[in-house]
Amino acid sequence: MHAPFLILQTGEPVPELRRHRGFPHWIRVSGEIPRDGTDVINVANGEPLPERVPYAGIFVTGSPAMVTDRQAWSESTAEWLRGRIAAGIPTLGICYGHQLIAHALGGTVDNNPAGREIGTVEITRSMTEEDPLMQGMPAQFPAHASHMQSVIHLPDDAVVLARSALEPHQAVRYAPNCWGLQFHPEFSTQITRTYVKARAARIQEEGGDVDSLLGTIRSTPEARGLLRRFVRIAHRRLLGKT
Repeated sequence: MHAPFLILQTGEPVPELRRHRGFPHWIRVSGEIPRDGTDVINVANGEPLPERVPYAGIFVTGSPAMVTDRQAWSESTAEWLRGRIAAGIPTLGICYGHQLIAHALGGTVDNNPAGREIGTVEITRSMTEEDPLMQGMPAQFPAHASHMQSVIHLPDDAVVLARSALEPHQAVRYAPNCWGLQFHPEFSTQITRTYVKARAARIQEEGGDVDSLLGTIRSTPEARGLLRRFVRIAHRRLLGKT
């Protein structure tokens, strides 16, 4: 039997999607993790973090919150993550989770100077970096995104693995077993369309074209596959094969 994964839930999706069960469910389904293969701790709701971590790996979800707000639950989660990353527990942060890991390790998070990134975006992989998570990924691939804040300055020793036109830190390796993804590999086309429609008024206020964004949304199988790859990496580590 494989050890379960821990999902740290840092927030809820837009209200229009809450009947679709939210970030932990999407991660589990996209990562092909069995229903009984995850424990979820809703840190944003104040649920306590475990002292021991008998898990194959840790996921940190996206959130409508901002790392720069320095909320108490977020800061305590960052401190907790710092210790688990140092211990070598495989960890993958998505969007807010990616930013929280960067903050925990000494990086800087703030509003992206390029503005909002939302919809399906083209990700360009660094072809100079060998990395187990990105191994076998094409030079360019589509991924879904929705964020205003970004990792502005990386922590020491962090390595950029992928970027996009508006985001220089789309995929980052923070430690030998720790990664962050600014994009959302767990999003489907339906989820992304709903996010664009939910943010339509703000997008228009910022000078964006909602119809154009909706027209470019497409499936993202390569990005989705990164969750399954992370699961395999974590399981291989448990078996002593890495």
